[in-house]
Amino acid sequence: MGRLERTFHSLKQILVRASTLSMEQRELAYRTAHQLIAVAMILGISGCGGADSPAATDSSLNVPAPVEHLADVAVREPMLVEHPGGDLFVAGYSQAAGEADSPPRLFRSRDGGSSWSAVDVGSAEQGAVGNSDVDLAVAPDGTLYFLTMGFDRTTSTGTHVAVGVSHDVGESWTWTWLSEDRFDDRPWISVAPNGAAHVIWNDGSGVSHAVSEDGGHTWTERDRIHPLGGSSHLAVGPAGELAVRITPLSASGNRFDADVEIIATSNDGGSTWAKQTPPGHLVWSETFGDPEVVTRWVEPLAWDADGVLYHLWSEGTDLWVGRSDNRGRSWDSWLIVSGSDPLFYPFLSAGGPGELAASWFSGSGESLRANVALIDASGEDFPLVRRGEPIEVDAWRMAGESRMRDTGGEYVPVIFLADGSLGLVAPIQNGTGGRQGFAWYRVGL
Repeated sequence: MGRLERTFHSLKQILVRASTLSMEQRELAYRTAHQLIAVAMILGISGCGGADSPAATDSSLNVPAPVEHLADVAVREPMLVEHPGGDLFVAGYSQAAGEADSPPRLFRSRDGGSSWSAVDVGSAEQGAVGNSDVDLAVAPDGTLYFLTMGFDRTTSTGTHVAVGVSHDVGESWTWTWLSEDRFDDRPWISVAPNGAAHVIWNDGSGVSHAVSEDGGHTWTERDRIHPLGGSSHLAVGPAGELAVRITPLSASGNRFDADVEIIATSNDGGSTWAKQTPPGHLVWSETFGDPEVVTRWVEPLAWDADGVLYHLWSEGTDLWVGRSDNRGRSWDSWLIVSGSDPLFYPFLSAGGPGELAASWFSGSGESLRANVALIDASGEDFPLVRRGEPIEVDAWRMAGESRMRDTGGEYVPVIFLADGSLGLVAPIQNGTGGRQGFAWYRVGL
């Protein structure tokens, strides 16, 4: 990216971030900036990225055809981890498993994702119960954690949060129920470098936090991180730093606490928390269904290998990334994708210094697509963004008599793998086509 192009992009970001501008004025700023960049390209003054991606320098991220694993259920809102020994694990849930006492679903690959098989995680009598949100984490010593929750679809309320632990790469499991409160919702788990496992969730009365310091054998529930809001995301840094994103929606959308926009960080394992205002200008739908407002649920955070904190969020048709080197007290923010389609349901992972992997959805109806990008935010100027071709997710829902494309959950997860590539999983939810399961992508760098 040349100096003139960077100047144009910087001017554009100043304009679109000005709170006094109307939407019409923002659109004019977009068009003006893109026209200037186009002129620069014609004159050969500098190269630039695509018009829908101001910070991008190319679209060279290779997204190959996926490996599909078909199962007896759709694997909605999946999560994945890579074990230190090389095994890959994918978890998800199915709306077809309507009972809150249904078993959670886990799959394993021993050959780098070329083939997959179901994992026996135990019986309901052993505590292996969950039919909704999942998360996976692995400790440095190989201890594997599988987090899940129950959801009563007749009342649209959560029933419990449970965590399974395996010390033998998924061969056997022990389960602990962390909570059985009405409205339990959106649990997340991460493991610190010292092996401490941290779990957060919400129940309409704030964000709860539990810790295990003995490999998941025992769990201690700490004081609530905040008395209001939802557990939108959890990230653990290279020195055990914690960051929790707290947002207005909680209790599966049954509660809305206006103006609760917080990034809470802890340097002492969650004993105390500092609470900061996140970057960005977010608008929320109290009903989780306002067609005029961008759909939100997860507002992701990630720490890179240097302990720098990152945040990814959408503002309508714009996607932003923020960087903080002082644990959320101040932020540098960049517009990384801009276009005419709504951008929503972001997800973020971090690798080496300034190295980020991001995913999000764009469009609606037949234009609905999942997107993946590799972001280099290690410099002081604009991040460099490498985008892959948009992904057509084979997930559908019924809208009256019509069948419509669906996201199959509130994100598609993307992680860094040991070989330097990215791993991404998308649900397969195509009942009409007789196809259920998930699609595994190894995204080349």
